[in-house]
Amino acid sequence: MTESDGPVLSDRYLDLLKGALTRHLFIHEEVWDVGTSLKGWEPTSGAKQRVQGLVRGGLAKRGLRMVHTGANASDRFEGLDWPANAETMVGIRRLDNVQHCIEAILQDEVPGDLIETGVWRGGCSIFMRGVLAAHGCTDRSVWLADSFEGLAPPDAERYPQEFDVDLSTFDALAVGIDQVRQNFRRYGLLDDQVRFLPGWFKDTLPDAPIERLSLLRLDGDYYESTMTALTHLYPKLSVGGFVVVDDYQIPACKAAVDDYLGGMGEQPTMVKIDDSSVYWRR
Repeated sequence: MTESDGPVLSDRYLDLLKGALTRHLFIHEEVWDVGTSLKGWEPTSGAKQRVQGLVRGGLAKRGLRMVHTGANASDRFEGLDWPANAETMVGIRRLDNVQHCIEAILQDEVPGDLIETGVWRGGCSIFMRGVLAAHGCTDRSVWLADSFEGLAPPDAERYPQEFDVDLSTFDALAVGIDQVRQNFRRYGLLDDQVRFLPGWFKDTLPDAPIERLSLLRLDGDYYESTMTALTHLYPKLSVGGFVVVDDYQIPACKAAVDDYLGGMGEQPTMVKIDDSSVYWRR
């Protein structure tokens, strides 16, 4: 092995990690239950749903399931579906962006930890820790802020700009902290550089023991959660650090970002990652 092999091997490791975390490497082997949708696991409706429910119930009594196999590779790459088993739903393109941001932070020696607000099964945060590991970085933490109970109902009375879809009804979004820890262990990346902030953002972020950040990745969907994260974490972001907004295409999330930046008098140059997400460098 030569000195030049180091970057090559780290890139190969990170490419494999992206493919595994998204299951893009195994897309044709994915299994998901009949009667659910890859666009969000919402059940089919009407007579077809009732028939499928009866069949699934009968099979379940025998320890069996009625499933489809395979998924759309392009949708998975772009982060357009909700995977049945993958640790992340953000897709390869947005993981590429995370890698780009962290490597720029390390190269330019921008001080601070990394945080994701809204982590689902933890896959994107696992990848953050993997990038640090690939580059031998031992002096930064990856913080995971999440209720680990799913999302609360949107509060449209307090926040008229709020998202009009009640994501609290989606059981698939409620992933417990023990499961997220286990997902980190699966990849050999659970250590003391991984820090958890369990609870609602309004309760955990104001007093979070974070001194400085170099990467702030927002994935909270709602106006309230996005505004809360920006209010308490953006002031800790180093100059040269990055903000990634996963849900900028959601009007409520965009409104929170725009309102916060307008109140701060900042007009950063936002770069589009894909049709869902943007990022900028402070």
